[in-house]
Amino acid sequence: QVQLVESGGGSVQAGGSLRLSCVASGYTDRTDYMGWFRQAPGNKREGVASINHLGETAYADSLRGRFTISKEKDILYLQMNSLKPEDTAMYYCAARPWGRPQNPLSSDQYNYWGQGAQVTVSS
Repeated sequence: QVQLVESGGGSVQAGGSLRLSCVASGYTDRTDYMGWFRQAPGNKREGVASINHLGETAYADSLRGRFTISKEKDILYLQMNSLKPEDTAMYYCAARPWGRPQNPLSSDQYNYWGQGAQVTVSS
């Protein structure tokens, strides 16, 4: 099993920045791919960014340039800049044990999930 714990969420005004962290524990050798997803009330969970064990990244087209994913040892980060009210959502960290996913930004490709961190952006 892999346990994921997010932190760093909070409230910020539009144009501000936040950095989310996700600490992985347990069988962390089973985290070939890790990603950030978000879900706003009434919306489907959507992929934000992913990174694999080789450092290859993928981003949702609409977020590229504002959000940056990175990983250091067993900690996954999401740097979010120029935040907008529409970025308000619960943000989840996820991990996939092995193998290249068909779509690294698809939530059904991931096995382990954190409890989420709320991000609220006010105008």
